[in-house]
Amino acid sequence: MLRPLSLILRLAARVAGFTLAAAVALTTQQVAAEDLVVKFDQSQLLQLPRPAAEVIIGNPSIADVAIQAGNLLVVTGKSFGITNIIALDADRKVIQDQRIIVRRDEVRVVNVYKATDRWSYNCVPQCNPTLMPGDSDVFFERTLQHSQKKNSYSEGAAEKASAGGQAN
Repeated sequence: MLRPLSLILRLAARVAGFTLAAAVALTTQQVAAEDLVVKFDQSQLLQLPRPAAEVIIGNPSIADVAIQAGNLLVVTGKSFGITNIIALDADRKVIQDQRIIVRRDEVRVVNVYKATDRWSYNCVPQCNPTLMPGDSDVFFERTLQHSQKKNSYSEGAAEKASAGGQAN
């Protein structure tokens, strides 16, 4: 009777040992993550399980990343598409390898179509033209010129104010 009980105890000890070894192996491997969805012209925070020494973006024209702290990243959607982000630790081991999907914010964007031309507007709370890849060339260029002109006025007013003058 003692013999089967000792056999059961030895089997239980082995199972516990294998379970512990598997758990340790899983913690040292990379973390599998779901797709990170980032909206165009917006940022998303990404918290890593441990500090990263290096971060690689597959296609930097789709998304950009800035390390805020060792394990906090800011991912910004630059253009539409799919890319990936790979975070490495100081030993060059993969912390995380994750796809990034950059898409439009469909909730507050209104598209106006005239034949094959598209014009995009952000409607929060009123509708204003916005720079959106894929819009009509004429609309995009006109919106870009207006935006640049407005920014130059703002920058000029800020420089004048910091120089002791007064902005109009």
